[in-house]
Amino acid sequence: MARHEKSPELKQKISILPDTPGVYMYYDKKGTVIYVGKAKNLKRRVSSYFNRNHDNLRTNMLVSSIADMSYIVVPTEQDALNLENSMIKEYQPRYNVLLKDDKSYPWIVVTDELYPRVFLTRNNLHDHSKYYGPYSNTGIARTVLELINQLYPVRNCRIPITPEYLARKKGHVCLQYHIKRCKGCCTGAITPEEYAAYIDRIKLILRGETQELQTYLRDEMARLASELRFEEAQELKEKYKLLENYRSKSVIVSHSIRDIDVFGVDDDGSDVYINYMHVRRGAVVRSVTLHYKRRLDESVAQLLAYAIEEIKNSLNVTYDEVVVPEIPEVEMPGISFTIPQRGDKAKLMEVSVRNARQRRIDDLKQMERIDPEARTQHILERIKSDFHLPELPTHIECFDNSNIQGTNPVASCVVFRNAKPSKKDYRHFNIKTVDGPNDFASMKEVLTRRYTRLMTEGQELPQLIVVDGGKGQLSSAVEALDEMGLRNKISVVGIAKRLEEIYFPGDSIPLYIDKSSETLRVIQHLRDEAHRFGITHHRDRRSKSQLVSELDSIKGIGPKTRTALLDHFRSVKRIREASLQEISAVIGSAKAKMVQQALSASISPTEHNSENKG
Repeated sequence: MARHEKSPELKQKISILPDTPGVYMYYDKKGTVIYVGKAKNLKRRVSSYFNRNHDNLRTNMLVSSIADMSYIVVPTEQDALNLENSMIKEYQPRYNVLLKDDKSYPWIVVTDELYPRVFLTRNNLHDHSKYYGPYSNTGIARTVLELINQLYPVRNCRIPITPEYLARKKGHVCLQYHIKRCKGCCTGAITPEEYAAYIDRIKLILRGETQELQTYLRDEMARLASELRFEEAQELKEKYKLLENYRSKSVIVSHSIRDIDVFGVDDDGSDVYINYMHVRRGAVVRSVTLHYKRRLDESVAQLLAYAIEEIKNSLNVTYDEVVVPEIPEVEMPGISFTIPQRGDKAKLMEVSVRNARQRRIDDLKQMERIDPEARTQHILERIKSDFHLPELPTHIECFDNSNIQGTNPVASCVVFRNAKPSKKDYRHFNIKTVDGPNDFASMKEVLTRRYTRLMTEGQELPQLIVVDGGKGQLSSAVEALDEMGLRNKISVVGIAKRLEEIYFPGDSIPLYIDKSSETLRVIQHLRDEAHRFGITHHRDRRSKSQLVSELDSIKGIGPKTRTALLDHFRSVKRIREASLQEISAVIGSAKAKMVQQALSASISPTEHNSENKG
């Protein structure tokens, strides 16, 4: 296998690399950092770039661009991950995986003051205040704040209330005091100790620990009711209901699960979404989704390591047990990793994956709203990548055979342009050269007729053909393309119905595409359209065939008479049910007698028996 050439200076550097953990940096000819990587063994990892060709095109491009390198030795692989993470953010190398989530998420902060304030912020100042979040959904954060404000009279003014300020007695109560949204902190109407009790309960809500607060409110309600203080008890009851409603909207996992962290992955090839959820006392109290853009061929295990480190640094998280779909690439001492197979943790993983997938769908919808062409391009590139096509499949055609017990065999061809139906290009085919129900021969006939005509008329050919069926139909399609000399010009795949397997020519092992992928959605849409279009045409042919066979077989009844009867009665069934006088009024008495006698004789045994029973 060919090896990548390197300069003598670079060879010398690689030859003396240590067998220790560290971080390495690659530079181009201009001295720009183009890649930062971590390694458990620097010598082995760096050498692997140069001693072979890589399957990934971008990796080969990276290696060909390397003019120099440097490295930093660290004690452990975990330290290497930390350093790599910070250096990627510093240099933004063009070949490194790209974290797309550079936006700041909102936090709810409880300030470090004599009378703390509670409000929404996007700036975690890492001061002595207490920050809760971040919230990936601003609407949820605002809902939590609204709940807190309804439950507790927390001040929202920015007055710096200190003991010295209170001693001067310069404070004046505002509107918030008069509408009972504040207890008059600026005047000292409520003591710091009394106010702190509110703040302690607010912190319970922000940590997701509403059960203790509900228990407290329930006990207080009972006490006030026993003292006949019903109005106060009713106020607490309303607060209790607010909390109960808030808790019911949390994702409750299990009473057996206490504190745990979960990372769910939705991998779309070039884009990888990793959702992080923190579960506290059985409820999901924090959820953030990170979006990574693959630059090389980074594995899910690599990206998980990045995400775990990113969440740790940005959210100040301390991990204990972490649920993951696979073990991260980097060893992380002190963290217990679990890959769930069943039970509550597996269900929790499903919730996390669903959140990651929803984020991807939301991003795609947003992309389509802002730039519809970019969304279409994304889908076409995904299909090209999944099916290893030589060019973007802007024109796709799908074929489906339709016959019932071998009668009236037909086929349909539906056309998608830019991943959307082009109904004006749909075509029907009546099978002409095949006797009986032979789907393989029918598929070959239809493709031959379709593309012989397109070539004769000088029309464009599709980049991809999809045949509805497994290996048999696919082989027939390949045979037709071979005979027309189109095998190397058009790609072709088959889709089997049972498990949505995708078959490729010459490969007996099918491809199973992720059920949520854009590629499978487009292929399923193609297949369903071809099936619907074919069934409709087949039903029409059967209906016409039945009409023609019953009326044409009547001696002395020609096309004009038949047309007159169908125009008037609309169906053979109604002609059969009509009286002799009604039929005579349309075609005359002589012909009416012939039609009535012939249709009476053609009644099936079932119909005859039902008439006799009547």
